[in-house]
Amino acid sequence: MENTTQKIALVTGGSRGLGRETALSLAAKGVDVILTYHSKQDAAEKVVAAITAHGRKAVALKLDTGDIKSFDAFAEAVHHALTETWGATQFHHLVNNAGVGIYAPFAETTEDQFDMLMNMHFKGVFFLTQKLLPLLADGGAIVNLSSGLARFATPGYSAYAAMKGGVEVLTRYLAKELGARGIRVNTVAPGAIETDFGGGAVRDNKEINTQIASMTALGRVGVPGDIGPMIASLLGDDNRWITAQRIEVSGGQNL
Repeated sequence: MENTTQKIALVTGGSRGLGRETALSLAAKGVDVILTYHSKQDAAEKVVAAITAHGRKAVALKLDTGDIKSFDAFAEAVHHALTETWGATQFHHLVNNAGVGIYAPFAETTEDQFDMLMNMHFKGVFFLTQKLLPLLADGGAIVNLSSGLARFATPGYSAYAAMKGGVEVLTRYLAKELGARGIRVNTVAPGAIETDFGGGAVRDNKEINTQIASMTALGRVGVPGDIGPMIASLLGDDNRWITAQRIEVSGGQNL
C-alpha cells in the first residue's frame, strides 16, 4: 500500500552548507529526505546517517544539476528510491538549492563561466523542476534558492546574480502555472552566509566578514543555521497561503 501521509522532501546539494542544514531542519520537523550530491558522497552519507539517527528516513542520490541530459535517469532514480524506501510514488517538497559561486568581474567573465552558471543555476532549475513534476504531489511546495545579490550589486557576481534574477521571475511563473495543482512556489534569497561558497571568503576572511557584518542590520554575517530552519518552516503547513514570494533572509544586509 502506498504511503500517502509521510511527507518527503527532495533537496539538491544536500551534502553541505545550506542544503545540509535544510535537510536536517526538515528531518527535525518530521519530514523524510532525498538529498543530492555532486561529488561528495561521503559527506552526503553523513547527512543521511544524521537524519536516520533521529528516526527519519533519508536517501542520497548523485546529481549534476548542470547536466540537463542526466535528468531522465535522475527522475528514474528518484522514482526507484520512493518505491523502495517509502512505498510511495511521489514526494511533497522540492528545494532547488545546489549551486556554486564564481567571482569574476563583468569585463573578465568568460563564456565557459557564464554557461556553467547558466546551466546549474537557471537552465538546470527550470528543466529539473519540469522533469520532476510528475513525481511532485498535488498540494506540495517548491523553494528555489536565489541570493541577496539579485537585489543589491556586488562587483564580481554579475553572471551569478543574473541567473538568480531569472530564477526569481521563474518562481512567479511556476506559482501561477502550478497553482491549479495546489503547489506553492517561493524564492528564498539568503544574504552573505559563512559557508564554502565562493571559496569560503565570507567565512574565512576576517576583513570581509567584518565588512559585511557592518552593513547588516542585525550586526553579523549569517550562518547556515539561519537559513535551513526558515526553509523548512516555509515548506510547512503553517505557511500554506504563501506563494510567488521572494523572501530575503539576510539579517537586513545592505538596507
